[in-house]
Amino acid sequence: MTKFASYILCTSPRSGSTLLCDLLARSGVAGHPESYFHRPEMASWARGVGLPETAPFADILRAAIGQGRGDAGVFGLRLQSHSRVVFLETLARETAAGACDLDLLQCAFGPTAFIYLNRDDKVAQAVSYLKATQSGLWHRAPDGSEIERTAPPEQPRYDAAFIAKNAAQFADDHAGWNNWFAEQGIEPLRLTYDALSADPIGELRRVLEHIGQNPDAANAVQIGVGKLADQQSRDWIARFKASHPAG
Repeated sequence: MTKFASYILCTSPRSGSTLLCDLLARSGVAGHPESYFHRPEMASWARGVGLPETAPFADILRAAIGQGRGDAGVFGLRLQSHSRVVFLETLARETAAGACDLDLLQCAFGPTAFIYLNRDDKVAQAVSYLKATQSGLWHRAPDGSEIERTAPPEQPRYDAAFIAKNAAQFADDHAGWNNWFAEQGIEPLRLTYDALSADPIGELRRVLEHIGQNPDAANAVQIGVGKLADQQSRDWIARFKASHPAG
């Protein structure tokens, strides 16, 4: 079993990555994976790790690695599809450490494992994104308590144009990740939203083994993130697919 210094969870919004990151953190052996380079500006990255907005990139990177590693000895990073290009361009500009993206990442983070978490049903993914965007509620615990809210509560409204646009964008994101993996010669561990939802502890074991950690650390992990999908979600998915047969 290869023991990696870091791992990158490659994904796109509403694919189950918050659940997986929470599981990994709760395992105690996989650091604290977060989207440390989420927004496309360095000032936001600095604020996210508790540094002044004017902090140099080297300090931001060092702080992110320290926070993402914690006491576990392995650094975890969630990298969303919309963040990948800006982060890698910044890494190349600020470090000039490698000839390709994989070199840059491994120079920054050491030997790195990759996990790709994908949601096969792009319409369902787009409906989830629509409801989170409109309602302001992005994540809640299994007991129903809110974990992340970005706006006051608002009743979601069906929006076929929004669903179509974002389903297409998520399909593009999926193609973009696969193209990037091929270009970089990376074969990630591939997970799906459906498999993670059905057996979160089993999928956590797969990830821990992939990154060189003891998969038995998953056995005592409690699920901390609940599903937001409900009957309304299912109705909207069916409604959109009925009116967009190719969707």
